[in-house]
Amino acid sequence: MPISYDKLWKLLIDKKMNRTDLKDASGISFNVLAKMGKNEFVSMESLSKICVALDCNIGDIVDIIPEKA
Repeated sequence: MPISYDKLWKLLIDKKMNRTDLKDASGISFNVLAKMGKNEFVSMESLSKICVALDCNIGDIVDIIPEKA
């Protein structure tokens, strides 16, 4: 099940933040950011920290891309 964090990167641009700002604000690691940059799965805990830091919901930062049959 592919996922995309494109919404997150757009939200950071809208909030005039970069990835380092997000890391510092949310307390996630560079490894988590690297995984997200490759559209890999990260823990729900990490996603929750990002949502709290950005005052948003998980649907605002992650898209699940349906697989074609």
